[in-house]
Amino acid sequence: MCGIVGYIGKKQAAPIILDGLARLEYRGYDSAGMAIFDGERINIKKSVGRLKILENLTHDGKMMPGLLGIGHTRWATHGAPNNENSHPHFNEDETIAVVHNGIIENYLALRKKMTDKGYHFRSETDTEVLAHLLDYYYKGNPLEAITKVLHRVSGSYALGIMFADHPDEIFAVRKDSPLIVGQNEDGCFIASDVPAILKYTRTVTYVENQEIVRLREDHMHFYTVDEEEIAKTPVTIDWDANAAEKGGYEHFMLKEMYEQPKTVSDTISPRLKGNEIVIEELNMSDDEIRAIKKIHIVACGSAYHTGVTAKYVMEGLARIPVEVDVASEFRYRNPILEEGALVIVISQSGETADSLAALRESKARGFKVLGIVNVVGSSIAREADNVMYTWAGPEIAVATTKAYSAQLVALYLLAIKFAQVKETIDEIEFDGMLEDLKRLPDQIELLLNNKQRIQRFANRYIGAKDVFFIGRGIDYAISLEGSLKLKEISYIHSEAYAAGELKHGTISLIEEGTLVAAVSTQPALYQKTISNMVEVKARGAFVLAVTCEGNKEIEKAADYVIYIPETNAYFANSLAIIPLQLFGYYVAVGKGCDVDKPRNLAKSVTVE
Repeated sequence: MCGIVGYIGKKQAAPIILDGLARLEYRGYDSAGMAIFDGERINIKKSVGRLKILENLTHDGKMMPGLLGIGHTRWATHGAPNNENSHPHFNEDETIAVVHNGIIENYLALRKKMTDKGYHFRSETDTEVLAHLLDYYYKGNPLEAITKVLHRVSGSYALGIMFADHPDEIFAVRKDSPLIVGQNEDGCFIASDVPAILKYTRTVTYVENQEIVRLREDHMHFYTVDEEEIAKTPVTIDWDANAAEKGGYEHFMLKEMYEQPKTVSDTISPRLKGNEIVIEELNMSDDEIRAIKKIHIVACGSAYHTGVTAKYVMEGLARIPVEVDVASEFRYRNPILEEGALVIVISQSGETADSLAALRESKARGFKVLGIVNVVGSSIAREADNVMYTWAGPEIAVATTKAYSAQLVALYLLAIKFAQVKETIDEIEFDGMLEDLKRLPDQIELLLNNKQRIQRFANRYIGAKDVFFIGRGIDYAISLEGSLKLKEISYIHSEAYAAGELKHGTISLIEEGTLVAAVSTQPALYQKTISNMVEVKARGAFVLAVTCEGNKEIEKAADYVIYIPETNAYFANSLAIIPLQLFGYYVAVGKGCDVDKPRNLAKSVTVE
C-alpha cells in the first residue's frame, strides 16, 4: 500500500526513483509523484493514474535533473486521487518536501492548529500537515525539526523528507509502516520494500519504529526520536534479483503460480531432517509445545484462509482447540486469552497493520506469539517471540498464490510436529504424512501442467455476474480462497459458503446458469457435498466440481469435474486450490483485467 523510493548519490536521481517505483507497483496506487533537487530548488512533478504517465511527463526522468530526490506512489486514504492530493507535498515556501506512507490519526487537530497559525493547505491529505509542521519547527537543523514533529503526531508513518537548504541530505523516518535504507558505491537509497532497490544494492538496513536516518552520498547515520545516534547492522539480501522479474511470463501472478512447486519444496525440505520435523527457528521445546492448551490464529485475507484450514488440521491431528480471527476484529472483540494460549500471526509481508496490532495486543497481555511470515526482518518477524519463515521469495502480484501455498505447508508441518510431541498420532501416521508432504510439489506441478483444460472452461465464464463456491470442512476453507482469487482479480461477484448453509438462505440466489464451484476432497464428506450439488443443480446451476481421483460418483451430480491427485485429506487444500487459482486467473485475463495490479487493492496493507 503506497510506495516510497529515495536516492542521493553520484547519479541522476529521477531515473533511479522511477525505476524503483515501478518495482513497487504491486503495492497498489492511484497516483505518483517525485521531488528532485536540481541544485537550486526542489521541483515536483505529479500525475494521477499509472506510473507510465509520470514517466512520460518527465521523459523517463530526464526532464528532472538532480542528484537527490524522493518519489511516491499513492493509494488514496485522505482525499480523492488527484494532483493536489498526490505526493510529494510541500511547505508553503516549497523548501521542504515530504512523502508519506501511513495515516496521521490526529491530523485534523494539527491541521486546525496550523491553519490558526496562518498556514494554508492545498490538499485534503493528512500528509500536508507534516510539511507545514516541519516548516513551523525548522530553525536550520532538520533533525531537530523532525524530532519535534514526531513528538506531536500520532498514527503510522514512513517518511522521506528533503530540505532545500540541506542539498546534501535526505531524511527517512519510520513508525509502523515499513521502510528500509540501502547503500552502494554510488549513493544511498530509501524504499518501502526490498524489490525497489534490489537492482542497485543487496546491503540494506531495516529502519525500526521511531528511528530517523540521515542519508548522504556516501554514508548514513541513525538516530532515536531524542536525537541520540545509534548503531545499526545492515543485512545482505540473498534473493535472486531475477525473482522479482517476470521471466518471460505474461504476468507475475502466472509466474508465481508456476513457482509454487519450488516454494512448497523450499518451505518443507529444510524442516525434514531424516525422519523428523525440525523447525529450528521455532525455538520451542517439547515441554512448551505440550503446555499449549489453545491456539489463536490471527490473519487477514488469504492468510486468514490458511488459518481456517489450519484449524481443521491442528484440531484433527494435535487435538488442540483453535480459534481463527480476522486480524482487524481481534483487538476490538476484547478476546479472552487464557493461560496456555499460543497466538499465531500469519502474514506474507510481515507488515500487515491489523496483524501487527494483534501481535502487540497479545504480547501486551503477556502471551507468546508465533509469527509465520515470508519477509525476513519484517516487523512481525522481529516482534514475535518466535518465527517460522515461509521461503516463498518475493511475491509481486497483489493476489497471492505461492505465499499462500507456503503458509499452508508451514502450518501442516507445525500441526504434525505438535501432534507428534503430544502423541496424538502414531509413528505409522507420522511417516505417511511426511511421505505425502514430500509428494506435494510434484503433484502441484502436474496440476499446473494441465492448465489448458481449466483455461478452456474459464473462457465460458468471462461474462459471469455471480459465482458461488461451496464445500464442507477443509473444502470450505478452500472455497473461501477460491472465491477470493476470482473476485479480487476479475471483479466478478463471488461468495463462498459452507455447503450445509445453502438451504439457510443462499440457495434462493441460484438461477438458471449460475456457476457453483463445489469442492469435495474430504472422503468423510463426499456424500454430503454431492447432496448439496444436486440441490443447486435442480435449481438451474451449472456445477463445477473439484475432487480427488477415484471419486467417480461425483460425475452424476456435476457438469464439469476437475480431478486432483490423491493425498492425505488434511493436505488437500494445497492441491485443490491450484485449479481454482488458474480459473480465476484465466477469467480475469479473458476480461482484460490488470491481473497483477487489481483496482483498489494493495499488496501490503499497512494501514487500518
